[in-house]
Amino acid sequence: MIGRVVGVAGVCVIIAIAANARAAAQAPKAGACSAAEYRQFDFFAGDWDGFDLDKPEVRVARNRVSWILDGCVLLEDYQGTDGSHGESFTIYDASRKVWHQTWVTNRGVLLLIEGGMQGDEMVLSGADRTADGKERLVRGIWKAVAGGVRETAVRSTDGGKTWTPWFDMIFRPALKQKLAVNELRRVGFYFCNLTSDFCNSLRFFVLAGFIDQEAAGVVG
Repeated sequence: MIGRVVGVAGVCVIIAIAANARAAAQAPKAGACSAAEYRQFDFFAGDWDGFDLDKPEVRVARNRVSWILDGCVLLEDYQGTDGSHGESFTIYDASRKVWHQTWVTNRGVLLLIEGGMQGDEMVLSGADRTADGKERLVRGIWKAVAGGVRETAVRSTDGGKTWTPWFDMIFRPALKQKLAVNELRRVGFYFCNLTSDFCNSLRFFVLAGFIDQEAAGVVG
């Protein structure tokens, strides 16, 4: 009986550690960038699984978006299942009253876009170059939707007269958090050494999807 109590208590400790780590990573700190304008893009912060809108059952990316530099910069770490990897740095420029984003990738792509809130959407626009050197306009739109965030992008090669879809994605909260993995493993080893009931309880939570198997690697 005591072993079962310890086992359940240990699992609760692991869940609490993961939840606290995730909250700490995403919460912006009060400071120079605490004015309301800086918080307009808060809805995009989170640990997301990415899906194409026309195939919502197939995960195509993991996207971790968090506030850094005391809540002044929104850092996006996008990792596609196709091997693509990109990061963006987004900041509100109070001197010009615009939002600016710099996007870079492991495939040599650089994109600079700017804009702001239009109604309930964040709209950022800019330009890049096609393979033959022609200027191409780019517009990205982010919007909070039920259960996540929708990001849509369109492009134009005729100066904005016509636009063609680039991508249309929906980001939903990641089902399996992998934050504080090392800490979770240390706690897991400790409780497993105390009682085998803990390991049995942990296996249940892994199978149920509450705890990532990598984080609970102690159960094999």
